[in-house]
Amino acid sequence: MKGLIFSVKRYSIHDGPGIRVTFFMKGCPLSCWWCHNPEGISPVPEKIELAEKVGENEFIKIEDAGKYLSVDDMLNILEKERIFISESGGGVTFSGGEPMQQSGFLLEALEACKKNGYHTAVDTSGYSLPATYSAIIPYTDLFLFDIKHLDNEKHERYTSVSNTLIINNFKLILDSGTDVMVRIPVIPGYNDDDYNLEKIRSFLIGNRADNLKKISLLPYHRIGSSKYKRLHIPDRMKGVEPPSAARMSELKGFFAETGIKIKIGG
Repeated sequence: MKGLIFSVKRYSIHDGPGIRVTFFMKGCPLSCWWCHNPEGISPVPEKIELAEKVGENEFIKIEDAGKYLSVDDMLNILEKERIFISESGGGVTFSGGEPMQQSGFLLEALEACKKNGYHTAVDTSGYSLPATYSAIIPYTDLFLFDIKHLDNEKHERYTSVSNTLIINNFKLILDSGTDVMVRIPVIPGYNDDDYNLEKIRSFLIGNRADNLKKISLLPYHRIGSSKYKRLHIPDRMKGVEPPSAARMSELKGFFAETGIKIKIGG
């Protein structure tokens, strides 16, 4: 079995504890307006146009977004980074896209990584069948779980899917005892209003558990904007500016009332 991967990030320090290797898996059932990895949405390989300038001349280079890797391919990559992973208390993270879109391959990869002594993390939107999460929980040390909006109507508008399944899966994972780090993207004008933030805070207080380890507040950024042009996808976030450092500091204090460790960034 092989998985479709659109990026491999070595020396990753924002996708779980320590130094990690993050495999970005292609395919996502969500279509978030602010997605910074739009090349991860489609479940099939794609071509991306890159413009390179040499002096006054511009050349178009075509790159592949999506490459098939076997579990052995992944283990070979991890082995080359093992000393950094071991010394830092790191591991391997499966991100996306949405890794649960390739749940069979993900399960096989997680089993192999655990067998070879790696700490495992899955970065997920929470949108998949509960059975797929139940299958991988025994081989997953940490879930990085996104909570974007608790208003279901707005969640559907901005991501294209309901949040009901996501909330249920969050509770399922938390009830399993597996460690969870919540990730909240802060998108000005879309989910940073007082009503939604209060609902998220109350929800986390109501579901507080020893295995809910951290809340990461992820400020919106424009890093992915150039990718939309390369993929010929409309950019729905034109004109939206990242939240200020002062605003992020304010939100850190706001969520500190949950009693859970708060971090700005991944």
